[in-house]
Amino acid sequence: MDKAPDAFRTISEVADEIDVPQHVLRFWESRFSQIKPMKRGGGRRYYRPDDVDLLRGVRHLLYGEGYTIRGVQRILRDEGAAFVQNVWRAGAEQPLPPEAGDELEGFSDDAETRAESKLFAAPSRSAEAPAASHREPPLSATPPRFDAAAKAALRHVLDELVACRRLVDAALSGEENGRSGEI
Repeated sequence: MDKAPDAFRTISEVADEIDVPQHVLRFWESRFSQIKPMKRGGGRRYYRPDDVDLLRGVRHLLYGEGYTIRGVQRILRDEGAAFVQNVWRAGAEQPLPPEAGDELEGFSDDAETRAESKLFAAPSRSAEAPAASHREPPLSATPPRFDAAAKAALRHVLDELVACRRLVDAALSGEENGRSGEI
């Protein structure tokens, strides 16, 4: 039996409804102070309809629009929780992209946040989905928007990584031949 639209939801119900694992919802609570489910005895969480809408908005911004945790925090700070509660709805107003001077704030983060984003990525829930630790966000997610300068910087980093890979491959092939190569 389905619950009424204004009924409180458990964490498992919300996780199923918005298609993210429960641990991601708990993680988001630690990163977004606006997410405050009611907690009953034993720490059991109950989400109000507004909480669920806020979580849908956070999911939309992270996985649908390509924002980082810090980017969504900025939107919550600048636009408010009510904005994020509605941003996931069709035809809703979307956040403004970061200004040129912000160096892609919201899309570029420190290493810790990037690592957290990978750990807490939303899985796709198909029957053929890989193991939970190897899942990726749904393919419908829109990639982040980058300007020409950001694309050039990414290209430069990629070129450096390719050069590093060649050095490592050369060193490893030298070891296989009985030589120890220096990098």
